[in-house]
Amino acid sequence: MIYNILVAPFVDLDFMRRALTGVVVLAFGIAPVGVFLMLRRMSLMGDAMSHAILPGVAAGFLLSGLNRIAMTIGGLIAGLVVAMFSGAIARLTDKREDSSLAVFFLVSLALGVAVISSHGTDIDLLEILFGNVKSLDTTAVWLIAVNTALTLITLAVIFRPLVIECVDPVFMRAAGRAGAIAYFAFIVLVVINLISGFLALGTLLAVGLMVLPAGIAKFWSREVAGLILIAVASAILSGYLGLVLSFKTGVPAGPAIVLVGGAIYFLSLFVGASGGILWRFFPRRHLEA
Repeated sequence: MIYNILVAPFVDLDFMRRALTGVVVLAFGIAPVGVFLMLRRMSLMGDAMSHAILPGVAAGFLLSGLNRIAMTIGGLIAGLVVAMFSGAIARLTDKREDSSLAVFFLVSLALGVAVISSHGTDIDLLEILFGNVKSLDTTAVWLIAVNTALTLITLAVIFRPLVIECVDPVFMRAAGRAGAIAYFAFIVLVVINLISGFLALGTLLAVGLMVLPAGIAKFWSREVAGLILIAVASAILSGYLGLVLSFKTGVPAGPAIVLVGGAIYFLSLFVGASGGILWRFFPRRHLEA
């Protein structure tokens, strides 16, 4: 019984194996980026950027239909343009970054939906917005794998200045250009991983595997390395259980994965060893971490 529910779908069906492979590979890139978004108190930026890629995805759809490579390139260009403009506005004016992102987010979402609606069907719009991880092909899995590899390599290079900027951005700005370089490199990583998330979960739900695992990790660890490891594990578990739930109930895979991630988050909220609600009823010894 347990085998038929938890293992058999991935042994017997190629599309389920590809979906699980895509989600696992995606988790190694998108979850660490989500942790740094959380540390920088920029979690809502991920949501805004996931909508900002939509006009580029729509342009790729307009030129070549549901071609994943074309939509990926279009989304990457649109996301980078929005990210750089919003970052430049925040650094060159007295406007907060979230306000500029909100403007780009609303305009991008409206423009993308308008283009797709006028040149495609409701089914096309739904697939682009909400994705279909169970339809991942080999090309899409390889694109996700390449993006994840680039993410891990870049994070290894900018890890130290990125952590310092999360803790003390004023110091990094005073110390030189390393903070600015790390910031813009990180923004590029956000866009790249949202593109990977789009391939699996669509533009609206891609941010789910970026933000939820980071939020889960926050209730279990206080160290950056611990946060990253727990976030990756949470993203993988959410993807796996979400695919099982989708296969057994018929719920679309993207929403199922995000719902499972949400369930794990609320469980962690109550029982997490680092700030869980239940631990408030069991006071620790004085000065104990």
